[in-house]
Amino acid sequence: MSSSWGWLKSGTILGLSFLLAVALVKPIGVSTQYVIADCFIFCKLKPDLAQEHVDADGNKSYSSSNAYLNKNNGKYAKSTLNIANYGFIFVLAMFAGGFLASKLGGPKVGKEETWIPQVWKDNLGSSWIKRMIGAFASGFFILFGARMAGGCTSGHMMSGMMQTSLSGYIFAAGVFAIAVPLAIILFKK
Repeated sequence: MSSSWGWLKSGTILGLSFLLAVALVKPIGVSTQYVIADCFIFCKLKPDLAQEHVDADGNKSYSSSNAYLNKNNGKYAKSTLNIANYGFIFVLAMFAGGFLASKLGGPKVGKEETWIPQVWKDNLGSSWIKRMIGAFASGFFILFGARMAGGCTSGHMMSGMMQTSLSGYIFAAGVFAIAVPLAIILFKK
């Protein structure tokens, strides 16, 4: 017996969460935080990658030798130097929320499906190595595509469409135009 909430309850809660985030903080988007985390690590290896400047009046500004981090007057350079920001904590909270949800209820995954889901086995075989390569490659292409598009599905599609952004609708159409045929090809059974 499944204890999942169903699409209506889940969608309503998701929509209200996005609305609350936009009203109280800012639109939700997470792919930039992975870039920020990478740069945080690289700043340890190359300290001049992101720099804080303080003028005579005590006003702080940020800059980077990297054009991406230097965007919006060093906004990303600032986040790189202070990784404990809203976006990064939001990403950590997603992991914590997923873990908490798995412990408090929701559909349970059988021990045999922990590493290779049944739908994968049915369509692509039971090779653990093939599954890990597929998961890594999928994650890589999703993140690469998100950065090429200037944002992820939560930033473009969810937050963008909620704010009636034309780019959000175009992005969503592109995602489904690729995802649906690919799913049909890969998971034909």
